[in-house]
Amino acid sequence: MRLCVFTEPQEGASYDDLRKVAQRAEECGFDGFFRSDHFLTMSGDGLPGPTDAWLTLAALAVQTSRIRLGTLVSSATFRLPGTLAVAVAQADQMSGGRIELGLGAGWFEAEHTAYGIPFPRVKERFDRFEEQLQVITGLWRTPVGERFTFHGDHYDLTDSPALPKPAQTPGPPIIIGGAGPKRTPALAARYADEFNVPFQPVEESARIFERVREACAAQGREVPIVFSVAQTVACGRTPAEAKARAERIGLTGGVTGTPSEVVDQIGRYAELGVTRFFPQFLDLSDLDHLDLFASDVAPQLP
Repeated sequence: MRLCVFTEPQEGASYDDLRKVAQRAEECGFDGFFRSDHFLTMSGDGLPGPTDAWLTLAALAVQTSRIRLGTLVSSATFRLPGTLAVAVAQADQMSGGRIELGLGAGWFEAEHTAYGIPFPRVKERFDRFEEQLQVITGLWRTPVGERFTFHGDHYDLTDSPALPKPAQTPGPPIIIGGAGPKRTPALAARYADEFNVPFQPVEESARIFERVREACAAQGREVPIVFSVAQTVACGRTPAEAKARAERIGLTGGVTGTPSEVVDQIGRYAELGVTRFFPQFLDLSDLDHLDLFASDVAPQLP
């Protein structure tokens, strides 16, 4: 089981906070550092305010050396696909090929309203999401010296040089996730290297993964898709320490308990075929939590 630290900096974190977490995660042996891509807090005052996901990851690309870096997930409403492809490719070059792109249709209307970002109805958001996947993968996969043209309902690209190229070939891994019953699994089967189920119990995760397997079979996909889950965590050396961590972040569900209890809970996801787990650490000042997870949980996982 590969472990990727997952953060929610819109809840209140500066770039320096994120840098310290990412560098500690690398030192501890975590496989990746991922962050949400949001512009508005969902609770509290959100001070000091949001940080841009791709500016953050580009900076971390040169301030880390091994750990993989990505979004879980960027919203297709936030950026034009052509310029997003450029930004992600550049960050991938800066990192030496360690970037991953999590991309979704977008859902949080309030942050769009707060920052003047158009928020169309759900069907249009998914239509734009699909076209963005076509554009981004098309740009990355166009051979050097050739041109890329795309005419969709929402985006038009004509005679693009499709540069720069990312360090990874044919491009950074794409992560799609969620619980949508139809379009999400179909898009994942066509475009995703990985499918992530966030914050769902084991039984519901199993149903979602089965829909993705069915979509892959329906499209004749031969390359296996990676299954992963994200869960908020509160781990403690003792039950009291775990409870204190959970109370500090207001956690009532998620994956909680002593290291052995956390291992058992993650193991239930492993039985579904999950090979990557995203522990969401909400208290970014608690670096000891990362140390404990790395030293007492990680070695016991399958």
